[in-house]
Amino acid sequence: MPCHDRYGLPLSTSSNSAAAAYREGIDLMLSAWPGAAEAFETAIAADPGFALAQAARARVHSLYAEGEAAKAKAATARELVNRNGTVREQSHVNALAHAVEGQPSKSLTCALIHLKDWPRDAFILSLLLGAYGLLAFSGRADHNQARVDLCEGHAHHYGDDWWFLTYLGWAHTENGNVGIGRPITQRAINKRRENGNAAHALSHAMFEDGSIADAEAFLADWLPVYDRGGLLHGHMSWHQALLALEQGDAARALAIYADRIQPKVTTAAPLFAVVDGASLLWRLTVYGYTVPKEIWEDAAAYAERSFPKSGIPFADVHGALGAAATGNRAGLEQRIGDLERRLTEGKLPQGFAVPAICRGARAFADADYAGCVRILEPVANEMVRIGGSHAQREVIEDTLLMALMKSDQLGKARELLDRRLHRRPSPRDMRWRTNVSA
Repeated sequence: MPCHDRYGLPLSTSSNSAAAAYREGIDLMLSAWPGAAEAFETAIAADPGFALAQAARARVHSLYAEGEAAKAKAATARELVNRNGTVREQSHVNALAHAVEGQPSKSLTCALIHLKDWPRDAFILSLLLGAYGLLAFSGRADHNQARVDLCEGHAHHYGDDWWFLTYLGWAHTENGNVGIGRPITQRAINKRRENGNAAHALSHAMFEDGSIADAEAFLADWLPVYDRGGLLHGHMSWHQALLALEQGDAARALAIYADRIQPKVTTAAPLFAVVDGASLLWRLTVYGYTVPKEIWEDAAAYAERSFPKSGIPFADVHGALGAAATGNRAGLEQRIGDLERRLTEGKLPQGFAVPAICRGARAFADADYAGCVRILEPVANEMVRIGGSHAQREVIEDTLLMALMKSDQLGKARELLDRRLHRRPSPRDMRWRTNVSA
């Protein structure tokens, strides 16, 4: 009998064991659960000519910034699929390979075309979704709505599938519809508890609707069963640290950082490690807590090693936070210059907000709080274009808010806090609102 994936799409392999390992690997990837790389290696060993397994392994390599290995596997997948693959598999590999090869715009275009003919190709659909997906990093200001539209347009193809429910719920939550998103995500994790993406989406939903106690209880129960090697382990720990900060417990936030997030201990992919570390430490810094110098320097050095050149704007912004906090003005100026040059050349779809955020961080670190406000206030509505989640981007808004307070622009600070509190009842924002009204 011909082999198929879990969504009923035929696979060009005659090896049942290769097909089974591939299906397992895809489910592990879609759930951000450990073991996907090993499953794909098993599939390749069972059938070295299985192009989709080679392509999927390339994707895992790319997630962990193993660029040369990723490109080599993608090239192998291209060669194999062009020789033996179906039209669907050729299109699948093409869309995925463009992402691995550092051509996200081409990958996005190819993926959208691909899904018109094969809407149940979940692996390709997954490339578009999430905080670091092709839509989020496209530079589009409407990427949150675009994800909702894409998911709703595909809902009838997936029904009650646990993976699809995960991202349907996430899309609604990130688009400001947490009342819709949270129950959908809860259904997803009820169907498959070993689902890091669903746990992540549910944590965001609880954060966005102000359910701090619910989020604390959920993470305390769920995170211990998630292996430290899981793609999102460090990031889920970051969520716990944010909950501590919501309650004013900086010591606990730093303890979580030291135990599970800092570069010395995390097994996270470099992008995740850089963003989570810089984001948490910068929050602590701008909130007025003391971060030991050696902790900041270690995090900033890791960011410089991981992303020495401007490339992924979301990484550039977080690298700039580390450079600003540690006084690395030469490195910061070089990154800003690279970003501004790319902007001038039309090669920065995320727009002028990216170098502006970096300049705003520099001003804040230099205690030029009025200057920070002048830089960040005009780009407030453009920050969404850098990608990531709302909770992640809030670090930039927090910087603006603290700068408003420190420069005695209390009226504007109250207005910003009122907008935030209207969106969600944050204990931290309530404390700040009381302070600016005193």
